Amino acid sequence: MKQLFLTSSPFTQPGKALNDRNKFVERLSACSRRKALMITSDPSDTGFTEEFSGAIRFTMELSGIVFDDYSVLDGRNKEHADELVRASDFIILAGGHTPTQNAFFNEIGLRESMKDFDGTVFGISAGSMNCADVVYAQPEDEGETEDPAFVKFLSGLNLTKAMLIPHYQDIKDRILDGKKLFEEVTYPDSIGRQFIAICDGSYLYSDGITEKICGEAYLIKDGSIRKICDAGQEYTI
Repeated sequence: MKQLFLTSSPFTQPGKALNDRNKFVERLSACSRRKALMITSDPSDTGFTEEFSGAIRFTMELSGIVFDDYSVLDGRNKEHADELVRASDFIILAGGHTPTQNAFFNEIGLRESMKDFDGTVFGISAGSMNCADVVYAQPEDEGETEDPAFVKFLSGLNLTKAMLIPHYQDIKDRILDGKKLFEEVTYPDSIGRQFIAICDGSYLYSDGITEKICGEAYLIKDGSIRKICDAGQEYTI
């Protein structure tokens, strides 16, 4: 049975264990972890990939979560993507730039490879966002709100229908390209749609039957926002 842990950020401080709020570590510790595969967000940046994969593995070990085997998938071994996925029971989707990761996922056919995946998926930031059927790629780099070629709605992995926006506590008041990111960009984009903004320490959890938001989160729908869950609470979606 597939389990999803789609986080904003699971980290606390460098060199410290995973954020254990909202039963996160408790639930994650109960999952099978015979063979883990960390899939990068930037297949060409091997330095980033090695640093990120090492950091998440180290942080998980500090929390008592140790793997029998741990591999990395990036541009160096992308031709083996399907077999690597099928050989794994625990997949980590790295954080990074959402459209860059999305393009890599599409290049290696990850949506199809994961259609019958029957293990644990641990998403971090962009990795969590790209798990949606339709991904909302909220602009994050300078110039993206004004670039007519920038595509905000992308085809994701179809592991959930929820369109997540991570790091809400940090970006809710952000100004990008002279615009209020939420009020002038994301709220209008939510007309006829809905997004779930989650804070660090919060996550979407699915046990294969139901999906719930664990921790502080906000629903953005039809141009407005409301709080749907607080720290220590759970909200079924």
